[in-house]
Amino acid sequence: MSRHRNRALVEKSRRTLWLIVLPAIVMLQICGCTVGPKYQRPAAEIPPAYKEAGNWKQAQPNEQNLGGNWWEMFQDPQLNALELQVNVSNQNLKAAEAQYTQARAVLRYNRAAYFPTIDGSASATRNRISDHRPASVVANGLTYNDYQIPLELSYEVDVWGRVRRTVESYREQAQASAADLATVNLSMHAQLALDYFQARTLDAEEQLLNSTVTQYAQALELIESRFAGGIASELEVEQARTQLETTRAQAIDVGVARAQFEHAVAILIGKPPAEFSLAALPLTAPPPPIPPGLPSELLERRPDIAAAERRMAAANAQIGVAKAAYYPTISLGATGGFESGVITTLISGPSILWSAGGSAIMPLFDAGRRRANMDQAIAFYDQTVANYRETVLTGFQQVEDNVAALRILENEAQVQNKAVVAARRYLELANTRYVGGVTSYLEVTTAQSAALSDELAAVNILGRRMVDAVTLVQALGGGWDRTALPERPECCGKLTSNSK
Repeated sequence: MSRHRNRALVEKSRRTLWLIVLPAIVMLQICGCTVGPKYQRPAAEIPPAYKEAGNWKQAQPNEQNLGGNWWEMFQDPQLNALELQVNVSNQNLKAAEAQYTQARAVLRYNRAAYFPTIDGSASATRNRISDHRPASVVANGLTYNDYQIPLELSYEVDVWGRVRRTVESYREQAQASAADLATVNLSMHAQLALDYFQARTLDAEEQLLNSTVTQYAQALELIESRFAGGIASELEVEQARTQLETTRAQAIDVGVARAQFEHAVAILIGKPPAEFSLAALPLTAPPPPIPPGLPSELLERRPDIAAAERRMAAANAQIGVAKAAYYPTISLGATGGFESGVITTLISGPSILWSAGGSAIMPLFDAGRRRANMDQAIAFYDQTVANYRETVLTGFQQVEDNVAALRILENEAQVQNKAVVAARRYLELANTRYVGGVTSYLEVTTAQSAALSDELAAVNILGRRMVDAVTLVQALGGGWDRTALPERPECCGKLTSNSK
C-alpha cells in the first residue's frame, strides 16, 4: 500500500512541477516579440542587357548545357573522365565540405537554446556537525548521511527574440557556407578544364613544331645536296640549319609548360603527379556557343553572389541580437528529485523535493557597451551590403569580359586563318623561286618564319577561345542555381554544387 502511495506522490509532484513551468514558458514565448530590423535584400544595380553580347550568335538549346556536368558540352571524353574524379578526390573540395559541416554543427548548437537544459546528478555524503557550532545545540555533534538525486531545469525565455535572431544568423551563415562549397566546387572543376585545355593547346603547338621540324630537316637535306653539287652556298646551308635547330628548341621548350599543366591536373583530381599521366591530345575544335542570358539571372546563378547575400542576411540578424541586449534576460528554473538520510528510503514519496521560480536580469549601466555593440553590428551589416554589391558588379564584369573575349577572338580566328593560308602560299612561292634560282634562300627562311608564326598564332587563339569559354561558364555559375541552397541546413546531408 505504501509503495503505491509513494508512486502516486511522485507522479503528483512531477505533474505539479510541469504544470508550473510549461505554461509559463508557453505564455512568455507567445507574448514575446523579435526585435531588430526585418531583412530585405538591398537592391543592386542591374543592367537590362550585357553590353558586349551585341549581335553575338546565341546557342541553340541542344548546343549547350550549363546544368549539372557543364563540361560535357565540350564533348571531350577524356575531360569528362577527369572531371568526375574531382568530386571524389579533390582536397580543396573536401576542406570546403568540412567547413560546411562545421557551419551546420554551429547552427544546431545554437538552435538547442530553443529548449530547456536539464541536468541530473547523484551524490552521497556523510557529515558531522561540530560540537561547538553555535547555530543549533541539538544538532551539535550529530553525524548523518545525505543521499540526493536532483534534476535541475534551466531555460532562457526568448521574449525579445535574442535566441531566434541568433539561430537566424547562424542559419544564414550555414547557407552562405553551402554556397561557398558550391563556389569551390565550381572553381575546382573550372580550373581542371582550364589546365586541361591549356595542356591540349600545348599539345597542338608541339605537334605543329614537330611537323615543321620534319619539313625543315627535309629542306636542309635538299640544300646540303645542292651545296655538294655546287649549286648552293655554305651560307644557305647554315641558314637552313639555324632555322631547323631554332624550331627544334621551340618544340622542346613546350614540354616545360605542358608538364606543369599535367601536374596541376593531377593535384586537382587528388593524385601525386608521379602517379598520373595525361595523354597528348592536340586541340582542334572550337568551343561551343555559350549564351550569357540576362544580367538579372546572374544573381540567382552564381554561388558567390548567393554567399554574399546570405552573409548580409546573417549580419542583419545580428543587429537584432545586439538590440535584444537592451531588454531584460528572463530565465526560468526548476529543481526536483529525491533526498534522504537513508539509502533504502531515497526513492519514496516523502523524499521528494522540488522548487521552481524565475528571474529577470537587466544591466542598468555598462558605460556604452551595448551601444557600441549595436553600432558594430550595424557597421558590419553595411560592410556586407557593400561586399554584396561589389560581388554583383564583379560578376557582371567577368561575364562581359569573357563574352567580349569570345566574340573578338572568333573574329580574330577568322582573320588569322586567312593569314595562315596567305603565309603558306608565300612559302610555296618562295620555295619555287629558290629552286628556280630566282632568289636566295633568305627569302625562303623569311617565308618559313612567317608561316610558322601565323600557324602558332592560330593555335594560340584557339586555345584562348577554349579558356575563355570555360571562364565564361564559371562566370555564369556553371549551371548552379540558388534553389540548390538548403532551406534547413541543420538537417541536410552533404551538399554539392550540382545539388538541385
